[in-house]
Amino acid sequence: MRLAGAPLLLLAVASLTFLLMRAAPGGPFDREKQIPEQILRELEKKYKLDGPVHEQMGRYLWDVARGDLRLSTQYRNRTVNELIGQTLPVSMALGATAFAIAIVAGSVLGICAAAAHNRPPDYALMVLALVGVSLPSFILGPLLMLVFSFWLGWFPVGGWGELRQLWLPALALSLPYVAYITRLVRVSMLEVLGEDYVRTARAKGVSEARVLFVHAFRNAALPLVSYSGPLAAFILTGSLVVETIFNIPGMGPFFVNSVLNRDVFLTGGVTLVYSALLIAFNLTVDVAYVWLDRRIRLD
Repeated sequence: MRLAGAPLLLLAVASLTFLLMRAAPGGPFDREKQIPEQILRELEKKYKLDGPVHEQMGRYLWDVARGDLRLSTQYRNRTVNELIGQTLPVSMALGATAFAIAIVAGSVLGICAAAAHNRPPDYALMVLALVGVSLPSFILGPLLMLVFSFWLGWFPVGGWGELRQLWLPALALSLPYVAYITRLVRVSMLEVLGEDYVRTARAKGVSEARVLFVHAFRNAALPLVSYSGPLAAFILTGSLVVETIFNIPGMGPFFVNSVLNRDVFLTGGVTLVYSALLIAFNLTVDVAYVWLDRRIRLD
């Protein structure tokens, strides 16, 4: 049902984005210098923004359904498909790296905290997690840049193209979620470690590492799997800020500039891509639930 409803949901997103952008003050052709009326009418005709709003939206949705996201009104003679094709791989690389760091590091630290329950390592990790949750990416980014770029000189300040330029923005994007996942996995592990099958595994002489990372974590991971859908959403939206801070040529800066310049079609195209990715992530979470718990069935 969710898969079948995805096209309708994307259609609703495209419609709402178009209407909001057209209702916002200003227009895509507003400049400091007044454009002559005749030229303005020709521009509106070229970009199919002439006529009543409902007719504009109808033509736009028809083009979107055919895979044509139209020309950008800000980046003249460049299509939205072309701009997204160039910037999406960059945003995906950054987002995938941050997502992997958050899941792996948060899970390992949460398991370690649960294993050391009510002991100094547990207290230390919880304090660090509290600090991490409290610091958003737009504060962590400049801090990491100050320490690792200006003071230590280990990483470039920003930019894109080398592997060394990926780590600082990925860390800035992922560290708040590493902290949250650490707390989430710790609580879930503490519940699971008291179950009978865990005590049975220990009684059979199974190593503590295998008990923690294999037997216990498989069931403790269900809340983490449930959170991975929203996590993907948070990382995608957070990347808008991080890409701007580190001067990364991803979709983030293009999206921000498109909103400021009332570029209706670029804003709509980026929003559609983000929405499609979120739908795909949520469907993946449903499949992962079935794999982790055989009692769950997909309709």
